[in-house]
Amino acid sequence: MNPADGGNDTAKGHSCCAPVGQHTEASGVVGIGLLEGAGKAHGGAMTALPGGEFLMGTDYKDAFSADGEGPVRRVSLAPFEIDTYPVTNEDFALFVADTGYKTESEIFGWSFVFWMHLPEDRLDELVEDTVAAAPWWCKVSGADWAHPEGPGSDVKDRGRHPVVHVSWNDAAAYAAWAGKALPTEAQWEYAARGGLEQKLYPWGDELTPGGKHLCNVWQGEFPRVDTAEDGFAGSCPVDSFPANGFGLYSMTGNVWEWCADWFSTGFATEPMLHDPVGPGDGVVKVMKGGSFLCHASYCNRYRVAARTSNTPDSATSNIGFRCVRG
Repeated sequence: MNPADGGNDTAKGHSCCAPVGQHTEASGVVGIGLLEGAGKAHGGAMTALPGGEFLMGTDYKDAFSADGEGPVRRVSLAPFEIDTYPVTNEDFALFVADTGYKTESEIFGWSFVFWMHLPEDRLDELVEDTVAAAPWWCKVSGADWAHPEGPGSDVKDRGRHPVVHVSWNDAAAYAAWAGKALPTEAQWEYAARGGLEQKLYPWGDELTPGGKHLCNVWQGEFPRVDTAEDGFAGSCPVDSFPANGFGLYSMTGNVWEWCADWFSTGFATEPMLHDPVGPGDGVVKVMKGGSFLCHASYCNRYRVAARTSNTPDSATSNIGFRCVRG
């Protein structure tokens, strides 16, 4: 069995980003009674950002127009703090130990795992089904944040890796417990830019300046050959690559990060937008930053202005989050 065979979706199908709609009946399943620890100051280091004006979005010629990356608009933000790193397995374990929280993947008993990260000799045993348009995404019973590849896997040696298999609902529950919130898309993009204006990446316009890898994305031929030239196949510790100009780590690549906003592709450009948020309701939530599965030939959404979306109940092996305060 080779789940990578039989699919040739395009980048605009989002299937390398994450399959959409994991648990159709799951939205709203978060148990309020599990959040008795809300307001406690947990969750790791934070970085204070001054806010102010910046240019959000892009008119980049290779942007995905259907994603609503443009037009460029001037935005102003109040000061806020943001997690220096994505929330890690260590962080999430503290939350679970304090609250007894169960993620949606645990409640529903399965999650999506990228096929190459499953033991080849156990594919037939572990994989219940694959996504029709993207068969490299495998439905694996027992896959969750503590068992990223399903039964027999664990995170004991991945404490500083970003937590994955967390839905937007799970991320929001963690943020409430920590006395924080999920970032708006504007806050996330401002933070990711690190003080640079209209650059493609947190460090400039070249993905690998001087041949140096500065983030964890795919090298090779997606989805069958990952050469791991950047040193990693799959997720990596959150401090594996240099920080951006604001001192923030892992803002691009590694794992997608949930934002607070409902997804929309319609933006006002005049007058200046102050602390903008997404629509009041919607179907899917914004995700930013790209992941270890993004590749230039297929999904170059590791750019800071790039964006995608997923339903609030969806969870996969390449989606995580970080939080803000203020």
